[in-house]
Amino acid sequence: MNSGATVRLTPHEVALLRGGPRAAVTVAVLALHLLGAVEAGRPGTVRVSGEPGGAGQALSPLSDAVLASLQQPAAVAELLRRATVRQALDEMRGSLLSAGLLRSLPPRRTRAARRALDALYADHPLPAGRRGLSTEDTLMAVALHGDPALTVLAGRFALRAGLTARAEVAGKGLLRHSERSPYSCGGVAD
Repeated sequence: MNSGATVRLTPHEVALLRGGPRAAVTVAVLALHLLGAVEAGRPGTVRVSGEPGGAGQALSPLSDAVLASLQQPAAVAELLRRATVRQALDEMRGSLLSAGLLRSLPPRRTRAARRALDALYADHPLPAGRRGLSTEDTLMAVALHGDPALTVLAGRFALRAGLTARAEVAGKGLLRHSERSPYSCGGVAD
């Protein structure tokens, strides 16, 4: 790939280059959520909520594969095992290989991919909030920055759908002494 070539990467491809298949599927699930096609199901799962909202808006092949494989609510780990999703990921890898952004053995980013990601990081810093971001900008932020962007831009959905890990609120040592605190309801002072 010559150094003067400009590569236009989709958020799904950026996520695959940056974080692998799970990151790419996470971006696909978020894209479907932003279109109104999926919502959080039982804890840690995603389920179909209706037809994609944006009339005339085409789905990426990966988002289409994720939507097609959601006959029942599923976690991201389950989606990664489904044949249609694996096939879409393989096709995306193939296009990145032919563009010179991935090596086949061992599978990893090329120098051109690292330069492209560096340029995207410079153009898309981690957003502080959702206000003023288009769907494409939201997806690119999550593709580039992963969980920190997902937490800022779609935190409630990401947590309920199992796209981000639950954080531990307090250490166990703090909870052990809380019932003896004179400041808690029903506490007994020492």
